[in-house]
Amino acid sequence: MTNLMSLIRRLGAVAVLAALTACASPSKPYDYTAFKEAKPASLLVLPPVNDTPDVNATYGVLSNLSMPLGEAGYYVLPVSLVDETLRTNGITTPADAHQIDAAKLRQIFGADAALYVDVKQYGSVYKVLSSETIVEMHAKLVDLRTGALLWDGKATASSAEQSSTQSNPIAMLVQAVVDQIAANLTDRSYQIAGMTSNRLVYAPNGLLPGPRARQPVKN
Repeated sequence: MTNLMSLIRRLGAVAVLAALTACASPSKPYDYTAFKEAKPASLLVLPPVNDTPDVNATYGVLSNLSMPLGEAGYYVLPVSLVDETLRTNGITTPADAHQIDAAKLRQIFGADAALYVDVKQYGSVYKVLSSETIVEMHAKLVDLRTGALLWDGKATASSAEQSSTQSNPIAMLVQAVVDQIAANLTDRSYQIAGMTSNRLVYAPNGLLPGPRARQPVKN
């Protein structure tokens, strides 16, 4: 019996160590080989597909993407002009825009690559003792000259990251209500979308700097 208990303890220790090691392991570096070979300089940002109930998600995210991409060193085609051009040609939904052949997009807009974005979460979530605004997006960058996938990634941001912790349940409930009202009045989702867009570009395994960046990608 003693031997059995000793074995169980050892196995338990091994399991805990394995779990801690897995949690501590860094994410696998992204393979940027295709990205570096393609060297895209100009980007077409297509209207994001909205997979959320919030009707503001598409344009809330779209309007936040140009700045971080431009600051990263890319020429970004004006998103309003792109959206208007698509609508003029009968493409009225983001889903339809995402189905256009890469070569056709290249012919129309002349960009080197296109960024396809799917919005997975957008808006405020009210819980029993908390309220937070979450924006999550998944994206991929496709070479319009070859149709090859150059990069894909995802990013999430939440207003809870900026919230102070409360230990009193009543105070937490009041704070949750206040946060929810503030989110509705100030369109906090739009602000969080800006944070998410920056993370999509600058986080580890994000987009590489473009040719106009202060530190362009080296050969």
